[in-house]
Amino acid sequence: MQLGIIGAGRMGANMARRLRGGGHQVVLQDVNAAALAEVAAEGFATADSLADLVQSLDGPRAVWIMIPAAFVQATLDALAPLLSEDDVVVDGGNSWYRDDIDRSNALKKRGVHYVDCGTSGGVHGFERGYCLMIGGPEAAVQRLDPIFATLAPGVDAAPRTSGASGLPTTAEHGYLHCGPSGAGHFVKMVHNGIEYGLMAAYAEGLNLLHHAGIGREDHDQDAETTPLRDPVAYQYDIDVAQVSELWRRGSVVGSWLLDLTAHALHEDPQLDAFAGTVSDSGEGRWTVQAAIDTATPTPVLSAALFSRFSSRGEDNFAGQVLSAMRKEFGGHHEKPVEEAGQ
Repeated sequence: MQLGIIGAGRMGANMARRLRGGGHQVVLQDVNAAALAEVAAEGFATADSLADLVQSLDGPRAVWIMIPAAFVQATLDALAPLLSEDDVVVDGGNSWYRDDIDRSNALKKRGVHYVDCGTSGGVHGFERGYCLMIGGPEAAVQRLDPIFATLAPGVDAAPRTSGASGLPTTAEHGYLHCGPSGAGHFVKMVHNGIEYGLMAAYAEGLNLLHHAGIGREDHDQDAETTPLRDPVAYQYDIDVAQVSELWRRGSVVGSWLLDLTAHALHEDPQLDAFAGTVSDSGEGRWTVQAAIDTATPTPVLSAALFSRFSSRGEDNFAGQVLSAMRKEFGGHHEKPVEEAGQ
């Protein structure tokens, strides 16, 4: 099948490589000339502009947008006038599902089909395949089935669930038509909200292990410091990297995410290359907002999102207010950061 891909970055280029390996014809376009030159050097067909991309594809066309969410609308605004009736546009990035509904309605007036596809797999997707969460009109999704099937991991990616029978579903292959416009990105949004929670759980647990030897350290003894009540209970020198390796084998908390964590700790046991400033690209926020709108309790996912804000210093002023209040009501003097961290 023929497919145009807008975005030749890490995700778009790797998806193109996987599709080519599956026998599909891919044409790539990107505003970054260096990224385009890299894939051209691998033998991919490339287009210098959106107009060139559209002209290089046979109708009815299929164009996959794989760029950051902030640039999708501008790209669609430029792309839509170039398309013809019955063409299909896929947004495979991390757009807000509510935008998908509006975009689908706008393109429908032109006779163009819009498909939203939440894509999970990251930089490892080329080898492992991509988990695809798809929303949009049934006919357009069915037309693109060969593309989805090639990008997906396949049935061998996981053992079949006990009790399942008959032919494997598309979900068992690693892709699923979740519903009408926006459904794919809604599922991907919640997927990433869960990801925040899983990451936070691992991080907090490993951090507690990291502090298990605090009883062997010297501690301030003053009015501003809560004493460690039982230092003898915290005398452990636990190798956190080796614990992560241990948990990968037979533990109920084992996962691919833990595999990646173990690799990171093997490469850098103290994680000195990282400052601990954790970004959020939007999906966690949208998940919490949807939870509020639907009155669905999500305390873990919400806490994980707010933890990311804290990691970036967004709670610094709150800490200053707390220190100021303690001084006002109790005359407590704030301890310097170096001392407070001891």
